Amino acid sequence: MQLDLYMFETCPYCQKVMREIQAEGRTDIVFHDIHKEEEDRQTLIHVGGKEQVPCLFIDGVPMYESDDIVAWLKSHQKVL
Repeated sequence: MQLDLYMFETCPYCQKVMREIQAEGRTDIVFHDIHKEEEDRQTLIHVGGKEQVPCLFIDGVPMYESDDIVAWLKSHQKVL
């Protein structure tokens, strides 16, 4: 499963998701900071249809809203 999180560091909703990722000790998520990489920002807009973060792409399908992302992460623990 490919997991890509589009975010930026100072976004409080992104911080909420990143805290959950850190608490779970997940290493299977690729981070894309849209304020540091223009290509990542463009990908988010092109694929997701809008420039809203956080956005977790799960096998290329976007999921928005920090509460939804956190709930998904909790219900899909990384398999070691």
